[in-house]
Parts: sequence; C-alpha cells; structure tokens
Amino acid sequence: MNQPRKPMPERRFAITATDRYLGVFKAFVEAGWKPVKLFTAPTDERISHNKATIAYARSLGLDIQLSPLDQAAMVDLQARDCELLVLASYQWRIGDWAPYLRYAINFHPSPLPRYRGPYPLVQALLDRQKRWAVSCHQVTHEFDAGAVLASRSFELADDECHESLDLKTQIAAGQLATAVAMNLDALWDQAQPQGEGHYVKLWSDADRLLDFERGVDELQTQLRAFGRFECLARVNNVVFHVRRAAAWKQGHRFPPGAVVHSDGPRLVLACSDGYVALLEWSLLAPGTPTETPAR
Repeated sequence: MNQPRKPMPERRFAITATDRYLGVFKAFVEAGWKPVKLFTAPTDERISHNKATIAYARSLGLDIQLSPLDQAAMVDLQARDCELLVLASYQWRIGDWAPYLRYAINFHPSPLPRYRGPYPLVQALLDRQKRWAVSCHQVTHEFDAGAVLASRSFELADDECHESLDLKTQIAAGQLATAVAMNLDALWDQAQPQGEGHYVKLWSDADRLLDFERGVDELQTQLRAFGRFECLARVNNVVFHVRRAAAWKQGHRFPPGAVVHSDGPRLVLACSDGYVALLEWSLLAPGTPTETPAR
C-alpha cells in the first residue's frame, strides 16, 4: 500500500524588486516559495517603475518596505523564518545577511563575470555584443562578484535596441528564476566562483552626446543603445534631448554638425558619411517640470 506523500515543507523568501523583475518575483511564488516581504524603492515612473510589483505584493497580503533594507529588517526576516533573500534590482547596498538568512542571491543582467555594474545593457549594445545573458549569483560584499549559480543566455540581433534587449533580459530573468527556485539547494552548493571580472560604470552625459564627426554606423549604434534614456545633440550651441532619430549614409560636402534641412521641428544634420535626422526632441531633460506650480 502506498504511503501518502508528505507535504513539502514551506520555504519562505523576501525579495527586492521593481517592475523590470516582476517575472522573478512571480517565478518563485509559482515554484511554491512563500513570500514574506517586498523591498522596493521610490522610482521615477518614467524609466523605472514599481506599481505592478507593489500591486502584486499587495494581492499576496505582503508587507512592503520603501526604505533601505537595514539590520532591523534582517532581524525581522529571521523572526519570520525567512530562508532566502532574492535581489532583483535594488538601489541600496544591503549589509551582512549571513547571520540571519540561509541564502541571498542576486539576478544580474549580464554574462558574469563580464559587465558587472548597475546597468550594463547600454554598454552591451555600444560594444555590439552578439550574445547576452542574465546571471544568478550568491550575494557577497563586493557588488556582482559572488559565485554564479546559473545563467541564461540569448542572441542579440545586429540592429538590437535598448528596448528589445531590456525585454529579452526580463524574459530570460523570469525563466532563470524558475530554474533557480526549483533547484536552489543544489545550485547553491555547485555555484562556480567568478574569478576576475569586468565592471561597467553608469554612463554620463558625455557618453550620450552624439558626435557628428563620427559615421552613421556608430551614431545608429549609440541611438539604439540609449533608446528611451535619450541621446544628446549639440545644435548651434544648444543641447537637444533626442527622443527619436534616423540616420542614413549619403555623400555630401557639409561640415559635421551643420543643419542642412528642417521641416517644422524635424532637423537634418550632417555627419561624417551621411545625415542624422532629429525626429523627436526637447530642449528640456525628461522629467523637467513644465508648468508653474499652483500658488
């Protein structure tokens, strides 16, 4: 006579997340892990969002913390029998988790140990990478440097843009999270040290500035890489925030950066081997208030 199967012991986790990694959150829940708390941070609601993640956490009846995850929060997680902390985007450094939790893992959007850093997707496109990956690694004091549990890779198109890479990364992160959630203990024990890594800092305005001395291929790569983060263009000593642009090769005798044509707000500028058309632009940075506050 078959014995009744014993129920699996309940395993509890907490997570740091924004909407970009909601798939990671859902993957652990759907794999049978019980969430105890969501940690998130204020977002600009233009590039970074957390409304969907907060709504999902509320649907599960979770506590939500918008302030940094400090030692008091670690003690609280330990008291709730939380075994795992999942980091899936978080702007604050966490402290030593080991006295309070059994595991802490981070989902990082790069093929570690290459491209450590806060947001490597833009640099991946600037470097014209042919393949990309999401990695899950153990959390250590040094950012993105812990032993790797698993990764999931995918191909990049020749004309890959930031938005498509972002979405591919989100999908891969959710798939990787399912694999990790289903087999955490073995993957943790078999995690491979990274060795020497390569770190990518967050870009500056100088990195976003279009240099019309360059050719069309380089400029198109730059425009695709920054996407909705927007490039900058200096036109007659005025800085434009470029939301959308097109470029094409064509011989001409104009100096780089010269405005050679305009059609309403659309401007065509010369570059070294062709033209760049600024199709949508603003003189104001994204998020700049444009109305006078009510008195």
